Amino acid sequence: MSPTADLLAAGRCDEAFYTRDAVTVARALIGCALVHGPRAGVIVETEAYLGPEDLASHARFGVTARNSVMYGRGGFAYVYLCYGIHEMFNIVTGPEGAGQAVLVRAVAPLVGFGAPPADDAVGRGPGKVTRALAIDRRHDRRDLLAGDLFVAAHADAPRIAVGPRVGVDYAGRWARRRLRFWWHGHAAVSRTR
Repeated sequence: MSPTADLLAAGRCDEAFYTRDAVTVARALIGCALVHGPRAGVIVETEAYLGPEDLASHARFGVTARNSVMYGRGGFAYVYLCYGIHEMFNIVTGPEGAGQAVLVRAVAPLVGFGAPPADDAVGRGPGKVTRALAIDRRHDRRDLLAGDLFVAAHADAPRIAVGPRVGVDYAGRWARRRLRFWWHGHAAVSRTR
């Protein structure tokens, strides 16, 4: 059996997993495997974005051509370009119309990174996640319930730390909300503050 088939056997996350609120999904993703084709990384850091009222979320602008996928059913990829150089991978969450998503901020190498095992820094940060797993804007709006881009159950629930999101100081009181989740003590986490 291939490593990807092993992950599928462990359990591709289903629609019910994604259609919960962004905070619940952001926490639940820690320890899951993000799989793209022959590569996979263990998700060790996420951030929740709560919809139109969240001033750090792309949903704050209402429905646009870029963010309209956020207003669909949970379980789709939302991939966009940040600062003109970094492609960011998000997972739409909640029921249709919610405008919620979870940013995957860091992954630890799991499958497909060659030998010796890859350095934990390979997926440490949201721009590195997409590079490590060969995800780009062509994957925007992909259904994570089918195909070779998906999330699977993997590790036992780790000790999860919680804090404010990174790089959203412009969002006023929303910048201080504790909507960032990470695997406490894991070397692949991008920031430990």
